[in-house]
Amino acid sequence: MEEHKMNGKLKTVLTVAAVPVFGFILLNLTFMFDYGYQSLINRFFPHNYDMDVSWFPPAKHISFVVVILVISFFIFRAKKLKDIYKAIYACVPAAVVLVTIGMFLNHRQILVYIVSAAVYAAIILYLFLKKKPWVYWYSVTLTAAVLLIMAVTGVEI
Repeated sequence: MEEHKMNGKLKTVLTVAAVPVFGFILLNLTFMFDYGYQSLINRFFPHNYDMDVSWFPPAKHISFVVVILVISFFIFRAKKLKDIYKAIYACVPAAVVLVTIGMFLNHRQILVYIVSAAVYAAIILYLFLKKKPWVYWYSVTLTAAVLLIMAVTGVEI
């Protein structure tokens, strides 16, 4: 019985450590993927198209968000993938959506906080209604908290 409790505590500690470590790695890979994705799109358009057509950069970013959300749909639906892996991955769509809100509403800082808080609350409500394990809550909350600290302190991605 005592050994079972110790294994449970160790598993919890490792989970608490794994989410930020592997979530950070996934976020870096995601932003490298974004760079590659947008660079690939740029190859099909004339030089300086980003500068000449004002709607083009936001459209590229929105299309990237859609790609991430489609990938997320399949990852979260995967039956064979354990909750810990899905929760670690949850950092990616949460960060992409929250960063996108910050990008598009950056001139209205209070609106960034309000919309981001509403999105965060909607995610948490969804997790609650679907009775997801605590590690999902932890992953999304940690991601939102780090992005909030970065916004408040003026750190840029």
